[in-house]
This record gives sequence, structure tokens and C-alpha cells, in this order.
Amino acid sequence: RTAEDFLVRIDSRFRGDSHPLGAGSVIQIRILIDRDVIHCARVLVRIDLHTGTHADAPFHMLKSGKKLAEIPLDKFIGKCKVLDLTDAKGRITENELKKFEISKDDIILIKTKNKIEAKFDMNFPFVDKTGAEYLAKKKIKTLGVDSLGVERDQPGHDTHKILFENNIAVIESLELSKIRRGSYFLIALPLKINSDAAPLRAVLVEDFCS
Repeated sequence: RTAEDFLVRIDSRFRGDSHPLGAGSVIQIRILIDRDVIHCARVLVRIDLHTGTHADAPFHMLKSGKKLAEIPLDKFIGKCKVLDLTDAKGRITENELKKFEISKDDIILIKTKNKIEAKFDMNFPFVDKTGAEYLAKKKIKTLGVDSLGVERDQPGHDTHKILFENNIAVIESLELSKIRRGSYFLIALPLKINSDAAPLRAVLVEDFCS
């Protein structure tokens, strides 16, 4: 049994024009107490809650949607499937997703050609409206992606809204470049914040039940 985390580390490299969210996403890490002075340390961190690997809550896109603290933890714990879509270019549609075995209550993680680094490729593959509708029809539990977001430049943010309206949790900015396709056990608990998003630490466990 092996466990490996596969998240984007949050550190001071997310700065200004190096981060697609712009100035608001700059991470401030400041030492409040110097260990050399009183033999302990305290650090203040200020970030946009959509920085690094994080979960989105329905409230992010739906006015009356649930905030993250209201989402059941079973959305972020359980058996999951990593789908290899590294050949995908642009939109990930229903037709691409139909090639895989997807069942009710699955946690689906989509691996693409993305590798999250300090400089982001804003032309990343994304799940389009038809892909989201297909996943909703399959009644999956959670969708995780290795890109900045589940969608890109779609007027009205259809992908997010379709997923949220069908009670599907969303995890964004995973680091799946070294993860093989297959079945795993996912543990990806977000901070309990009454907000539209929160950072999380994602761990995949192989052979969890063996």
C-alpha cells in the first residue's frame, strides 16, 4: 500500500504576472514571530482561496449555492478513477468521456497534458458543456482536474454550473503528471471555511483495500 500526494505546493512563487489570477492571487508569507527571539515561530499567510490545489463550492457560481463548509466530506474521500486524457486538445467533450467506464457515485480525476508550474498555459484542455452534462447524467460524485479550472473562457460558466446544479463537487489544480491511470483511494479534505473555495491536500492511496 503506497500513498502519494499530488497537489500544487503553495509558496511565494505565485506572484503578480506569473499567476493567471493576477495581483489578487499573490501569496504573502510573513514571519510574525522569529524563532531566534522567543524560541517558537508563527507565520501569517494571505492567499486567494482558489490558489494552488483547491475545492470549489457551488456558492462560487450559484447565488444560492452551498458554501464549502456545508459540503459533506464523503465528496472528498473514497475510491476514485484517474482517466488518462493526455491526448486531449482544447475541449474535453462527451465523446472523449464516453471512452471510459464511468459509474454512479464515482470520483473522477482527469489527467491531461497539463503540468502545473510557475508559468501557466492558459490554453489548457478543459471540460466543456457536453462533457459536464455527460458526467451529470452518469451521476458522478466528484470531478477533479489538473488544470487551473474545469473550464476555460466559456460564456456563462456552463461547466461549473452544470456540475454544481447536479451536486458534483469540484477539485481544481491537481498535479497528475506522475500519476498513472487507474483506480485509487482519494483523500482530499479542504479546509472547513464558509466560503466559495478552500485549499486542500490531496492524497492517492494505491491498493487501499488489498
